[in-house]
Amino acid sequence: MSLLTNVMDHSLDDGYAEAASRKRAAGDGGMPKTLRARLGLAGGLVLAALVVTVGAAQARVAAPVVAKEREELIDRIDRETETADKLEGSVDKLRAEVNARQQEALRTSGGSGRADLVGVLAGAVAVHGPGVKLVVSDAKEASSGGNGNPRETSGFSDTGRVRDRDMQRVVNGLWASGAEAISINGQRLTALSAIRAAGDAILVDNKPLVPPYTVLAVGNGSELSSTFQDSADGLYLHALQETYGIRTAISVESDLRLPAAPSVIVRTAQPKTEKGTS
Repeated sequence: MSLLTNVMDHSLDDGYAEAASRKRAAGDGGMPKTLRARLGLAGGLVLAALVVTVGAAQARVAAPVVAKEREELIDRIDRETETADKLEGSVDKLRAEVNARQQEALRTSGGSGRADLVGVLAGAVAVHGPGVKLVVSDAKEASSGGNGNPRETSGFSDTGRVRDRDMQRVVNGLWASGAEAISINGQRLTALSAIRAAGDAILVDNKPLVPPYTVLAVGNGSELSSTFQDSADGLYLHALQETYGIRTAISVESDLRLPAAPSVIVRTAQPKTEKGTS
């Protein structure tokens, strides 16, 4: 208790107190003594106040300009968004017109029912029906880096990361097993689709995807599931799961809905002409 009492009574060190007393006695503490020193202090205070005042005035003058620029930027964004919406509507209208003309051409050429089939196979129309849902994701150990996002880590490796060629084999195996339409993370696949890698990301038609990869395949659900799992590509996926910890889950679904591909462009095909015509 005596130690605590001494600390409370002498909170300021004696040495500091003596030094302060000597400084006051020598006239070194407090306000400046000479007129020149006092004028210098006053000038400094006036200069500081002037700087603060000018800064506040400039901020007040600049505020309306910043607000005006912000409003102009918002208006520009609204205009560009409206323009993009109109263009998207025009694309949908043209796509519907193209589909209608394709169906008319097939009907006039005796291709009854072929228009719908061609649209489904080409990915030009949205489809729904029974099928298989396959979810493929990186191993848990591969998700520990990059703040939980495997795409933020560096380099593909054979230690639990799903690669582009893995997804290629999965998709090809589903096609070979009888799938009629396939999408990955909502991206519809067509005969022209490409699955590639760019850095650590998997691209489908140049659009980056993030795991888990959800593959939807329309077809005869139970038969498609069993055929794929027994195929070489299904066994390959199972080996990835057993060896590297790749996480997979497959289920049979009664109704899957797949969107149409964003654009289907035929680059090299030409219309067939009748014999004897030019």
